[in-house]
Amino acid sequence: MIKSQYCKIFLLWLLAVLLYACADDDTFTTSSHNLLSFSTDTVRLDTTFSRVPTTTKTFWVYNRSGDGIRCTNIRLQKGNQTGFRVNVDGIYLGATQGYQVNDIDIRNKDSVRVFVELTSSMTNKAEPVKLEDDLIFTLESGVQQKVNLNAYSWDADLVTNLRISKDTTISSTKPIVIYGGVVVDSSAVLTIGAGTTLYFHENAGIDVYGKLLAKGTADNNVVFRGDRIDHMFDYLPYDRVTGQWQGIHFHSSSYDNELSYTDIHSTYHGIRCDSSDVSKLKLTLYNSIVHNCQGYGLLSTNCVIDIYNTQLTNTLNDCLCFIGGGAMLRHCTLAQFYPFDANRGVALRFGNYSNDISYPLHQFEVYNTIVTGYADDVVMGEFVDSVSASYLFDHCLLRTPEDTTSTNPLLKDIIYEDPKDTIHGGDKNFRMIDIENLKYDFCIDSLSLGRDAGIMLPHGYSEYDRLGIRRDEKPDFGCYEYVVNPLK
Repeated sequence: MIKSQYCKIFLLWLLAVLLYACADDDTFTTSSHNLLSFSTDTVRLDTTFSRVPTTTKTFWVYNRSGDGIRCTNIRLQKGNQTGFRVNVDGIYLGATQGYQVNDIDIRNKDSVRVFVELTSSMTNKAEPVKLEDDLIFTLESGVQQKVNLNAYSWDADLVTNLRISKDTTISSTKPIVIYGGVVVDSSAVLTIGAGTTLYFHENAGIDVYGKLLAKGTADNNVVFRGDRIDHMFDYLPYDRVTGQWQGIHFHSSSYDNELSYTDIHSTYHGIRCDSSDVSKLKLTLYNSIVHNCQGYGLLSTNCVIDIYNTQLTNTLNDCLCFIGGGAMLRHCTLAQFYPFDANRGVALRFGNYSNDISYPLHQFEVYNTIVTGYADDVVMGEFVDSVSASYLFDHCLLRTPEDTTSTNPLLKDIIYEDPKDTIHGGDKNFRMIDIENLKYDFCIDSLSLGRDAGIMLPHGYSEYDRLGIRRDEKPDFGCYEYVVNPLK
């Protein structure tokens, strides 16, 4: 009997506690001392192109005040003037609600998640313009709290499925965003003027059946890149991430293409050249960069290619791969430091076969060139076989095992990079190899064995480097001349 009374008393006490707790959770205060707290006071949406939706950013609203807080109103201060879109706890602050929502209850120790996006209008300015709005939380006490929303909006020309059927020149300092891709018909020439940047959406690229001429200058490169101008992480812009767009594809009918002072980066395949008539020049690639590709940097199948003063670096497959045809390389930097996959390709590959089809390698000549990377051997090709008369390596730095038994006269003044030499090997050739932040500077460093090791090539090929810097009488290997005090 006594135990039964104690059980009843305990149950009554427990019920009272639960009722008190529930009553406490349901208590809403109008005191001005009770405030909300936020996971951030500012939501930044990076830089975005006008008329292009941003990715979604989120933040949290917490009630840690000790009592429930009722928001009588949550609104965008500028309404629809900036293009911000907000969703508060599943309720969209849209035009039908006047860009506001009323009567949001946030109980004690509870929270609400807020989603923020932006689609901005044209600003009619050449440079990015900062857009701002405040998300205002008006409490039942009359207190107002706010979170700042901001982004930079950059006017761009948006182009979808561009087909070039007649000779066309594109030259603009305004960003040009490409959706769907660009096709150059077999009877047409597409010319890209100096200082023009084409931003390609995820599945977009350039298919060339006619001719492509990219005519950049040392001061105003032509740039082909992805259209993501925001950040994956705070330290990592999408522009440093591979596979952002599809690259440039020169089909079999395409000849006499020229890419000069052109920067191609963060693509899938950088450049692909389909099998063609080897009596015609397929592509000249001068003073250019092909960097950070999720496939090949440059893949040439049975084509004739001329490459000079060019950097081809960091690719999942080979940086430079020639199957048959012919190629001339002068003052090139081939470096394989692709960070995303240990099964990356090599810096340079050349041979006769592709998918069991034989393509004769008519000519393969390499001068004043650096070929290096992480692996002990980043050069793959048959040096002594039936095609040995077709190639020449003259004054080059190669990261590949030296064949001391070979007397091949077509290997002239080669510096072989010893993988065990940590002072002069691999990444020590260059000014910056920053794997953590994916930042690279392939200008030659003072420690490189390629400094002052080159020969003066005829026809002005050794006069200036890729950046327009005049070389001295002892030119360095690679596409960059060493500078004692470079501007950072």
